[in-house]
Amino acid sequence: MSLQTNETENMKELKTELIRFMMAYKFALDEVNTKIDILKQEFKFIHEYNPIEHVSSRVKSPESILKKIRQKELMLSLPIIRENIRDIAGIRITCSFISDIYKISEMLEKQKDIKVVQCKDYIKTPKSNGYRSLHLIIEIPIFMSDRVENVYVEIQIRTIAMDFWASLEHKIYYKYNNEIPQKMKTELKEAANSAAELDIKMEKIHQEMNLLKEMSEPDDDNFQELFIDNIKFNLPNNFLNLSKGLINNSK
Repeated sequence: MSLQTNETENMKELKTELIRFMMAYKFALDEVNTKIDILKQEFKFIHEYNPIEHVSSRVKSPESILKKIRQKELMLSLPIIRENIRDIAGIRITCSFISDIYKISEMLEKQKDIKVVQCKDYIKTPKSNGYRSLHLIIEIPIFMSDRVENVYVEIQIRTIAMDFWASLEHKIYYKYNNEIPQKMKTELKEAANSAAELDIKMEKIHQEMNLLKEMSEPDDDNFQELFIDNIKFNLPNNFLNLSKGLINNSK
C-alpha cells in the first residue's frame, strides 16, 4: 500500500471519528431533551402546575471547542477533549420559582440512565459577580450502531429572573470585550441581588397561594380532581366508582 493511500485512509478514519464525536453530543441532547419534554407533558396532563417554563440547548461549535482546548492547554486528542471539556453539549432550563429548580434537578437525578457526576449550586453560593444558577454535569449512555458512548451534558437550571440577569450581563461583557468599568460591575452585582430578592418574594407568594389552594380544595373524601387539557374537573367519588364498575363489567 502506497504512502498516499495510507494518508487517505487515515484522513478518512479521522473524519469518521470526528463526525461520530460531534454526533454523540447531538444525540445526547436529543435524549435529555426527550426526557425533559416527557416531564413537561406529564405535568401538563396530570398536574395543575408545570415548573418548566422554557428549555434551550446547543452543541459547542468546533471553534469554541478549540478555544477551550487552548485555554486549558490540552492535547489535541478526542478522548482527552471528551473527558476534560464537559460542557460541549449544554441544556438550559428556565423555571418560575427557586423551588422548581431543585424539583427538576431531583426528577432528573432519579432517572436510572442518568449519572450526575458534578453539581455546582451557584444559588446557595453565588459567584462573586452575583451570578446564580444550578449547574449539573450528567453522563448519559448513547447507543450507536457498534458501540455505547457515555456522553457528558451540562444542564443549567435557573429562574426567569436569574436568566434575565445572566443574559444581559453576558451582552454587556461581550460589548466591552470583557473589560467593563468597576462602577458597572458594582451596578451589575446590585442588580443580581435585586433579582435574587425578587425570586425570594415570588417564592413566598407562590407558597402562600399553594396553601390557600389546599385550604379551598373540596373534601378529598367526596371529590377527586381530573385534569384534561389543563381543564380541572371535580368529580364525586361515587361517579368514579360507578365508572370503574362499568369498565370492569365490560371486560
